Amino acid sequence: MLRFIIISFLIISCVFGENNSSKKDVLYTNLVGMAVITGWGIANWDYGKSKPYSDNEEWFGRATESGGADKLGHFYASYLIGSGLSGMYESWGYEKKDAALYGSFSSFFLMNYMEIGDAFSEFGFSYEDFVMNILGSFSSYLFYTNPELSKRIDLRIEYIPSLDTADIVTEYDKMKFLVAFKAEGFDFITNPYLQYTELHMGYYTRNYTGGYSQESERIIYLGIGINLSRVARKNKHKKTARFLNYYQVPYTYIPFEKDLNR
Repeated sequence: MLRFIIISFLIISCVFGENNSSKKDVLYTNLVGMAVITGWGIANWDYGKSKPYSDNEEWFGRATESGGADKLGHFYASYLIGSGLSGMYESWGYEKKDAALYGSFSSFFLMNYMEIGDAFSEFGFSYEDFVMNILGSFSSYLFYTNPELSKRIDLRIEYIPSLDTADIVTEYDKMKFLVAFKAEGFDFITNPYLQYTELHMGYYTRNYTGGYSQESERIIYLGIGINLSRVARKNKHKKTARFLNYYQVPYTYIPFEKDLNR
């Protein structure tokens, strides 16, 4: 669903990626995003062919379309886009707080512009998606402007794509969403080995393809893992370390799980 937005931002960074701090660049970025959303929505999602309506998607309920994984998908996409745009704006010369503010507002605006577009299609406007977009955009500002918070906590996604139908946007059966509490960010943990550990709190769903069934699972879990970002940083791989603040490498933690459907 959001693949085209991610691609468009790569295009934006090439077109407007000069080192300046003109507010026009932020405006142009959002205008390009709007144009891409509108064009894609008309061509692929039948924007404008339905009367506007809203749809109650019931958050994380057992019998919802994806068990709530799509709600966390909206949250994480808003968070990731806001963080990415904040970094891009800062590279253009904006002060850190200004870059974070414009990045989070851009994410909020574009994600919910798309949600309004959904109101005129078969999908319908979702208040739940709207709220999660707000929370994700705000979180991008909060984390970007508070280094101490970012040192202690990561918001991540784990994703193992299918070889035949890889879809990083909506393949929720292959995703996990989690919060990682990193030992290195807490001063009372002084043991050098323990500083490489982290605690995970996560949620994911399985077997919701096509909607709820008796096999559907909604899993909450705690995990004990390895802080791979710290490992990469200690080995002077800064870009890899930054990437690992947002992505959870599979099979690098021990989970303790509970299925809420059972």
